Amino acid sequence: MTAIHPTAIIDPAAELDSSVTVGPYTVIGPHVKIAAGTTVGPHCVLEGHTTIGRDNRIFQFASLGAIPQDKKYAGEPCELVIGERNTIREFCTFNIGSPGDVGVTRVGDDNWLMAYVHLAHDCQVGNHTIFANNSTLAGHVHVGDWAILAGFTMVHQFVRIGAHSMTAICSVLLADLPPFVMCQGQPAVARSMNYEGLRRRGFSPERISVVKAMHKALYRRDLTLQAAQDSMADLVNSHPESAPDVQLMLSFLAQTSPRRGIVR
Repeated sequence: MTAIHPTAIIDPAAELDSSVTVGPYTVIGPHVKIAAGTTVGPHCVLEGHTTIGRDNRIFQFASLGAIPQDKKYAGEPCELVIGERNTIREFCTFNIGSPGDVGVTRVGDDNWLMAYVHLAHDCQVGNHTIFANNSTLAGHVHVGDWAILAGFTMVHQFVRIGAHSMTAICSVLLADLPPFVMCQGQPAVARSMNYEGLRRRGFSPERISVVKAMHKALYRRDLTLQAAQDSMADLVNSHPESAPDVQLMLSFLAQTSPRRGIVR
């Protein structure tokens, strides 16, 4: 049988795998689904149309699936979807989506989400990310795989954060952060590329050299954004092994709104 503490309150309509563990005084609503191997700590509230995958570890006092902090929300059946093997620490608050977007707030797999992280409505978080304590995403923010947000990072609504990027402590993101870029400040400005993170993830010296070349094109050569993109596209001819990295950057920049721009 599911290991549910006798003081927990689980709605009979909730769907919990038999291997799920639920701690004392936790409350789980009728539209919640939790897959095998997930543990939910004490004093948590899981509500709304919330689906949680396998082998997640949810610590005490988390609030998952509450309605969005959006005055336009009128009770629509929006969702929160959490993938597999995520660590969700104390006092995290993840809201469901809103009808003004896709209606789903989504967290991928293998993410490390530290205490007091807030994910507002319609945020889309990829895989293998790290959010340090008090990182906060406003609504509609998209975060790519392997991104790292330092403590007290604040992200404006509709901002996109590229894969393998990194913020410094207390950064305020008001523009899109391209892949691989490290930023710092209020508002954040680009400082370098996340070379050490790439090395730790097995990037070859050749691939890292291309990331350095993209950094120079984007930030050091006083090029227009279009000229920088053209220069980066040419890198594939001499470094074909880095084609996925160049394409990642070019695809991200192609989707950047001229009104919002990128971190400079």
